[in-house]
Amino acid sequence: MTPRRKRLTIVLGIVVLVSAAAALVLNAFRSNLVFFYSPSQVAAKEAPLGRTFRLGGLVKEGSVRREGVVVRFAVTDTAQTIPVRYSGILPDLFKEGKGVVAQGQVGEDGVFVAREVLAKHDENYMPPEAADALKRAGAVNEKIGKTVAKDAR
Repeated sequence: MTPRRKRLTIVLGIVVLVSAAAALVLNAFRSNLVFFYSPSQVAAKEAPLGRTFRLGGLVKEGSVRREGVVVRFAVTDTAQTIPVRYSGILPDLFKEGKGVVAQGQVGEDGVFVAREVLAKHDENYMPPEAADALKRAGAVNEKIGKTVAKDAR
């Protein structure tokens, strides 16, 4: 093997290894990426089937049902409502009529199966994505309007 061919083989080997490493990193990043969807987007089938995503909105008044450690509730953006099932302990700030973000997948029965539930941390905060989704859905709640204005600054 000539020195020129030997260098070419080494360079090609390095290019193949760097390409494989980049492909593995990008694949891992893509599989760990979690998007946010509102109940209206989930109802319109814009959310991915079989993939984990975040569902955000308000816990619908009167929808919380506890069955041991399993909790069933509904998340709404005032235009659409999505039923949610969660098995575990809910955050202390979880209440009806308050903001919530749940991470999980939509099951075959159309129920969102949450693996994690996050509640807002005080009365003036709502994730900007959830506030925008509620605003787009036509929520006319005075408190939500103040929250959106505060987060827009």
